[in-house]
Amino acid sequence: MKNIVIALFSVMFMLTVSGCKKKEGSAKDAKDAAGTTAEAVAYNVDTNSSVIEWTGSKQTGKHSGTVKLSSGTVFTKDDVVQSGNFTIDMNSIEVTDLKPEDGKADLEGHLKGTSVEGEADHFFNVRKYPEAKFEITGITMDKGKTMIEGNLTIKETTKNIKFAALVNMENNRLSIVSDTFVIDRTQWKVNYASKSVFADLGDRFVNDEIEMRVVVKAMR
Repeated sequence: MKNIVIALFSVMFMLTVSGCKKKEGSAKDAKDAAGTTAEAVAYNVDTNSSVIEWTGSKQTGKHSGTVKLSSGTVFTKDDVVQSGNFTIDMNSIEVTDLKPEDGKADLEGHLKGTSVEGEADHFFNVRKYPEAKFEITGITMDKGKTMIEGNLTIKETTKNIKFAALVNMENNRLSIVSDTFVIDRTQWKVNYASKSVFADLGDRFVNDEIEMRVVVKAMR
């Protein structure tokens, strides 16, 4: 009987911990933007070589692609990133793992919400929300890695995220290359085919989690 009680207690404890565990990709409420001092040095983003790489998945497979920045500025002091803001061109969403004959344009239109009139809110609804934004709210170091914290705004919803990145400054050039990280798209009301939002999808769902990797190049 004692062993049974111990076993039941252990199961209840595990269920409690599991229930409290945050979903992968969970973001936090928006925070105040990081301040910029008068001595800060501005680096302007090179939009031709800066990109956000993404991967989305569903039960039957996954697709990957990119989205470009349309503008951005990073401010540094004493060769340390102090603040920054970036505008993301949502009309630049591109699928890179498909060829034109394999439905590349169809999927891009589906993601943008431009493929069918009256169904614009499939995913990112770029007619209504042509831009997304990211604003740095803090920079910290963790086990030798630069941790970038910032407000990500998609479809007029703003959430705070954090990711690790390699930051390098040399010859008036700055680069920020993040580790791959995950966001939960439903936290930005990108709800299309989400089984956590719609209960009757069966196996026709698209996973909520999107893998992302940020590459920013900037010059003084």
